[in-house]
Amino acid sequence: MFPVDKFQSLHTPFYYYDIALLRNTLNAVVAESRKYPNYHVHYAIKANHDPRLLSLIASYGLGADCVSGGEIIAAIHAGIPASKIVYAGVGKSDREIALALENEIGCFNVESLAELHVINEIALTMNKRACVAFRVNPDVDAHTHEKITTGLSENKFGISLAHLSKAVTEAQRLSAIDLVGLHFHIGSQIEHMHVFQTLCDRINTIVDQLKDEVGVLKSINVGGGLGVDYRHPLEHPLPDFANYFHTFYSNLRLPQEIEIHFELGRSIICQCGHLISRVLYVKEGEAKKFIILDAGMNDLIRPAMYGARHHITHLTAPDNPKREIYDIVGPICESSDIFAIAEQFPFTKRGDLLAIHSAGAYGQSMASGYNSRPLAPAIYSEEL
Repeated sequence: MFPVDKFQSLHTPFYYYDIALLRNTLNAVVAESRKYPNYHVHYAIKANHDPRLLSLIASYGLGADCVSGGEIIAAIHAGIPASKIVYAGVGKSDREIALALENEIGCFNVESLAELHVINEIALTMNKRACVAFRVNPDVDAHTHEKITTGLSENKFGISLAHLSKAVTEAQRLSAIDLVGLHFHIGSQIEHMHVFQTLCDRINTIVDQLKDEVGVLKSINVGGGLGVDYRHPLEHPLPDFANYFHTFYSNLRLPQEIEIHFELGRSIICQCGHLISRVLYVKEGEAKKFIILDAGMNDLIRPAMYGARHHITHLTAPDNPKREIYDIVGPICESSDIFAIAEQFPFTKRGDLLAIHSAGAYGQSMASGYNSRPLAPAIYSEEL
């Protein structure tokens, strides 16, 4: 799976992308979503904005879920039609709104009445009309990490159910606004389909309550959030897209003409990416042994930020029967720069190569130059 001999001559750390796996994943997404003629999939660019990967994703006909003006530009440059771009985010700036209007994107996912008024004002000055969907906070517990849940009443995202009717009335009054739908997103790394079933039930109720006010909506955007297997990424590289899409088909009770939009990011890009790192030192502590890598939390911040656990494999000597217990850490001047604690791992020495898996999502896109470290480059399987 990994061309280790070729890795030896490369400077580390770097992100390694398995393009064949990404193609397999995209094929699965397209095949399963197209079983339902009114389903539309947008790739959530925040998961990974690498230009080459974006261009490949665009070639499969996916739209884009963007949360900044920069992501809108990246999507267009990658070849994604503006009509397939949806733009979310609680803090859209005037400049970003104007950029989206100028490019005539498909839809704004509006998160507050204040934002709705600003979009209307800017659209009027530009002689444009804005298609909008209200992002509704449905108060649904995604049963995921507290830092990546977005659909509870205490979260900053979306318009509360109590204020939704007022928002609909206001949208109908504004002359540069076309209300086309509703948007929901309750969180990320959701592993249990019953959570999406609960979301469907809530959507059914809300749409039914609004039918007298807005009639039949054009679209419902159910967000994304489908989780991946961080524990066994090599054994389960593809999420269960068939069950995911069928869950919405089985539980949404909406008029057939309504388009259903999805915003998948992590589930598309995560498993094709790996952070490849070289061992700088093996340090003997008082009670522990440490593997110190040349990759750090600036390259993959999820373990430090979320307490996330990524599967790690030894590339140089994976079958070495001699095992040791190590903490696997990075070089950053922070105690939180830790990838694994008390990991039973093949005997390791300076210069060995390790792979930190499931790094395709929120690895490169969240990387920083902390400690004045250069950004790790991307290496693609098709180039080796």
